[in-house]
Amino acid sequence: MMRLPTFFSMLAKHVPLPVIQQAAAAMLTQIVRRHGGLFERLGEHREKRYAFLPSDLPLAFLVEPAIPAVSVSRAQRPPAADAAVEGPLFMLLALMEGRQDADALFFSRDLTVTGDMEAMLALRNALDDSGIDLPGDLGAMAGPLAPFVSRAASGVRSRVLAEGNPSWN
Repeated sequence: MMRLPTFFSMLAKHVPLPVIQQAAAAMLTQIVRRHGGLFERLGEHREKRYAFLPSDLPLAFLVEPAIPAVSVSRAQRPPAADAAVEGPLFMLLALMEGRQDADALFFSRDLTVTGDMEAMLALRNALDDSGIDLPGDLGAMAGPLAPFVSRAASGVRSRVLAEGNPSWN
C-alpha cells in the first residue's frame, strides 16, 4: 500500500497539535453522526481506549468510544491505551472503512496490533459493519463544497489503491 509522502510527515511535525486535534475531533463527530451505533456495537469494549499509530506520520490518535472523543499526540509519547494498531496511515484508513482484511495484514506483519485483542476484534467487527465511507464523510463536512471534497478524496483513495493494493474492495 502506498505510504504517505514524506512531505506530509514533515509538515505534521510543524502543524500545531491543537489544529490537528480540532480536525480529528471534527472528523470523529461526523463519523459518529453519520454512522450511529458504531460505538454501541463494541458492547463491553466501549469503555476501552484505542490507539491508532500511523507508522508514516509522527502522530498518535487515541479514540475513547464511551465519550466519544479522539485525542492527538506526538508519536514520541504514544498514549496509554487498552489496544493499539500500528501501520501506514492509508492502511489504517482502509481498515477504518472496513475495506482491508485485518487478519491478513496482521499475519503478513503489515500491521501490528498490541494490547487487548478481544477489544480490537470488537472494534474491527464494528467498523466492518458500519459502512464508513471517508470521502463521503469528508464531503458531508464541507457544506457547499461537498461534491468537490468527496470527489477529491475519492480520487486520492483510487490513486492509493492503484499503487498496488488490489485487496481494497
